[in-house]
Amino acid sequence: MSPSFALVTSSYRGDLERCRLLCRSIDRYVTGFAMHYLLVEERDVALFAEFASVRRRIVSERDLLPVWLRPVSEPFRGRRLWLQPFGPPLRGWHVQQLRRLAMAAAMAEDALVSLDSDVVFVRPFDPRDLAEGDRVRFFRAPGAIRHVEPERRDEHERWSRRAGRLLGIAAPGTTDTGYIATLIAWRRDTAQALLRRIADSTGRSAMAALAGSRALSECTIYGRFVDEAENRPERHRPVSQELCAVYWSGPALGEVELRQYLGALAPHQVAVGLQSFTGTDPALIRRAAGL
Repeated sequence: MSPSFALVTSSYRGDLERCRLLCRSIDRYVTGFAMHYLLVEERDVALFAEFASVRRRIVSERDLLPVWLRPVSEPFRGRRLWLQPFGPPLRGWHVQQLRRLAMAAAMAEDALVSLDSDVVFVRPFDPRDLAEGDRVRFFRAPGAIRHVEPERRDEHERWSRRAGRLLGIAAPGTTDTGYIATLIAWRRDTAQALLRRIADSTGRSAMAALAGSRALSECTIYGRFVDEAENRPERHRPVSQELCAVYWSGPALGEVELRQYLGALAPHQVAVGLQSFTGTDPALIRRAAGL
């Protein structure tokens, strides 16, 4: 029997319009999933409630994260910080990762597909295609870290080193394999085993250990766990092909550039991820994608 799939998106009010576009594209192009979970801060639940449907549920982080992790507004700048007793205050993008890990372990479905708010589907997609019998597609890109821009490579190596420490992996301290992408699949049983491993390795609750530093990449932790700790190859089908073309940085794209970007997609790519900090107008994205 094939695994059941959920879609999981961790979002916030600043990405509301992009999330609206994501939901619209899912409703048009995506089939074969049981539920789309939108994970948001408690104060944003009402704001995102309009997206709820039979197959889309808005989940408050208060139902996922420990009570000791509490958001506050940063003085003067108004940005959100999450205060906690185990390390420095966390930013929203750190907490979004903790939500995804918690949801991956708590959901009813067998596997999830992780989607950022700024993903837009432009072609049909069925997550059941990510399974081969009981094995679920596992994204790993050998040698990827050495090809990261030099100014960002140190950060990727810090994420890798910390993943190794959290998981109790003695050597190597880092790996050159990349695990970071959007539109990737995780197994629920693997996520549960990963969190148990972190608790056993650190002697703390998994969430307390994860929150202890801002050097955090949930994709790297999951990837190193699968490759170096879990030892269950019957659960995973390793692939390096990315299903989503991501525009990570650069100037905002105009309508002509957007159409060119969409026209250059590889045949296997079903979505684009236009990072919100590039400032590309969601209305232009909607028109270019025909939504």
